[in-house]
Amino acid sequence: MVDVTVFAFAVSAACCLGVGFVLQQNAAQRAPMSDFLSLRLLLDLMRMPRWLAGIALMVAGMALGAVALGQGEISLVEPLLATNLLFAMALSRWQTKQSLGRSGWGGLVLLACGVTAFIVAGQPHGGDTVTDPLRHWLIIGIMVGVAMLLAAVSKRVRMSTEAALLAVAAGLLYGVQDALTRVSSERFGHGGWPALVTSWQPYGILAIGVTGLVLVQSAFETAPLRMSLPALTAAQPLAGIACGVGFLGDRLRTTPGALAWEAAGLVAIVVGIVLIGRHPAMPSGMTEEGHMRDLQPH
Repeated sequence: MVDVTVFAFAVSAACCLGVGFVLQQNAAQRAPMSDFLSLRLLLDLMRMPRWLAGIALMVAGMALGAVALGQGEISLVEPLLATNLLFAMALSRWQTKQSLGRSGWGGLVLLACGVTAFIVAGQPHGGDTVTDPLRHWLIIGIMVGVAMLLAAVSKRVRMSTEAALLAVAAGLLYGVQDALTRVSSERFGHGGWPALVTSWQPYGILAIGVTGLVLVQSAFETAPLRMSLPALTAAQPLAGIACGVGFLGDRLRTTPGALAWEAAGLVAIVVGIVLIGRHPAMPSGMTEEGHMRDLQPH
């Protein structure tokens, strides 16, 4: 049974994140390309009220998500956070006046049914946290390493592919950040502030958060939202679930039927995210010819 409180906090977080992402992309598309993948990008964006509003909503969403992660399993919260794309679509439709059409409705149904199927079939519940530090660092290292590799490769491909790669990299980092948030919440619950500030996880959350923010804003800067947000939204729950099951002690049903439905649910979530994210209602991004650039080596 899904805890109503966890559900409410997670969906509220998804709402704030989805609306915040659209506002951030609206501003990031106007940033100078010379700031690409640089902390200077954040300094330039801080001068834009719409970007600050988007960041405020994203921070609120992360705070609400942290509450949900503190009370529920990450394997339950992450699929619910993935519904942020529905709220992004709602705002984008209002901005563009586009109708949903078959692809939009199909994506919405697939995302909603995929989240429902995964949660109902998997019935995520808590277990004993894995105490082996090697396993922790191995899973986190793989996620962070793949993210950094994707960011490096993104500089050598065309802009549309680049945005997707950067978004996947950010999604992987945000999934790890969610897992560390869960660990930090448990440490705070057991030992209060002394236990929290003397552990490395809060500082890891900060470092990952800043890095992920630079990657996301660079993705928003280089291409339309439909090129980046689906990849970000799909990668984050997959990374979070991997961390939850890998070392946070989350448990899912493992009967053949349950595993089949869980897999089908994850596939439906990803396909639904792609359909919604690539819908024409999503902001088209940059239209100024001078702001576009081709990153394909000549």
